[in-house]
Amino acid sequence: MKSLNQRILSSATLVLIIFTIGIAWGLDRAFYDSARLGVQDRLFAKLLMLMGDTEVEESGELDVPTNLLDAEFGHVNSDTYAFIINHTQTIAWRSTSSLNAKIPQLRLLGKGKKEFSQIKLDGKSHFIYSYGIVWETQSGNYPLTFTVISSATLFEDQIERYREDLWGWLALMAVLLLATQMLVLRWGLQPLRKVSVELAAIESGQQEILKGNYPSELKLLTDSINSLISHEHKQQKRYRNGLADLAHSLKTPLAVLQGAVSSDEDESLRRKTIHEQIDRIDNIIQYQLRRAATVGSSPGMGLVILHPLAVRIVNTVQKAYRNKRPEIIIAIDDDISLRIDEGDLMELLGNLIDNAFKWCRDRIELSAYYDENQVVIQIKDDGPGIDSRQIAKILERGVRADQSIPGHGIGLAIVRDIMQVYEGGLSIENNPTGGACVTLQLKKSK
Repeated sequence: MKSLNQRILSSATLVLIIFTIGIAWGLDRAFYDSARLGVQDRLFAKLLMLMGDTEVEESGELDVPTNLLDAEFGHVNSDTYAFIINHTQTIAWRSTSSLNAKIPQLRLLGKGKKEFSQIKLDGKSHFIYSYGIVWETQSGNYPLTFTVISSATLFEDQIERYREDLWGWLALMAVLLLATQMLVLRWGLQPLRKVSVELAAIESGQQEILKGNYPSELKLLTDSINSLISHEHKQQKRYRNGLADLAHSLKTPLAVLQGAVSSDEDESLRRKTIHEQIDRIDNIIQYQLRRAATVGSSPGMGLVILHPLAVRIVNTVQKAYRNKRPEIIIAIDDDISLRIDEGDLMELLGNLIDNAFKWCRDRIELSAYYDENQVVIQIKDDGPGIDSRQIAKILERGVRADQSIPGHGIGLAIVRDIMQVYEGGLSIENNPTGGACVTLQLKKSK
């Protein structure tokens, strides 16, 4: 059974059936015992009335009037009749109503002893109540047993009618309860149906996350599903960005390799350049593979001295732009360091220096300094600058300020992503004298 609604409804129906049967049995048992006790009390009352009408002579003879207080004993076709058993174990008296009735086996009971039971006479059920006494007279004591027998037909009819009414009302109540339970169950499971509908909408692409306001029992589940969906989207985006970043990062060393192949330099220098760029490509690939684990700076991360790394990156990028010979100024003190992954820092500076070479005319300036608890890094060029309306857009992937210049439009997006991981600041502005200035603000190492 796959439907949760059917499972709960079937279980509830089974429990209701068992509970209804249990209630019916209990009520039936209680009513039966109560009715039987009523018959017993009624027969005992008749016995007392018969005993009140009976007299015992000094000789032991019974004197029972014909016009008894209980008129049922005086009718031949009555369903109630009585007997009196004397000390000789014989019937000393019988009611007129018993003339056509079959006489059961009767016995003398001891003083004060009572017996109430149900017997069969002529295939019909009867109740019999016997009570033993000792009648005291001046001439002696006479043990007697008074017995009243009554047909159980009325009792059985009463029980049958009660059971019909009982099962009828219980069946009606069970149906009403099941109907109410179905409505309550439908209302109670509505959030689950809503989750199912929203998941189908997500699967079909109509919405991205679960948007409903769900009860606390489902809140953890829906939040977990939304978190999983969000993680999946981020993971897919990370894969796409990782491939794009890898392609972008390989652009510069490939350009250097291409230049080295067609260069007229000495063979040993060419081999050195090729080996350097092969190592650089290998480092880039390794960096991009572990970049998914980038979580920002931590106390266990090593310090990176900024100046030699900046010089190395400038020398590498410079080989990719052999047709440009700009003036390069590196104003970075030797004691400035950062607690950052070296691959992340190379990715940051490599993209920004590559952009500076791409857009500059005659001058590039790279500087860094401490500002209170931050390290501020600036890369300036004397190029055409950036339209202030385009600054926010060029930080998005695939967006380039000038489509006529070759590029992929993801370099600054990579810089933005890395700065977000390290909780740093990134700003782009135009120099008053012309060109662009990119400023990075990173936490000072402790």
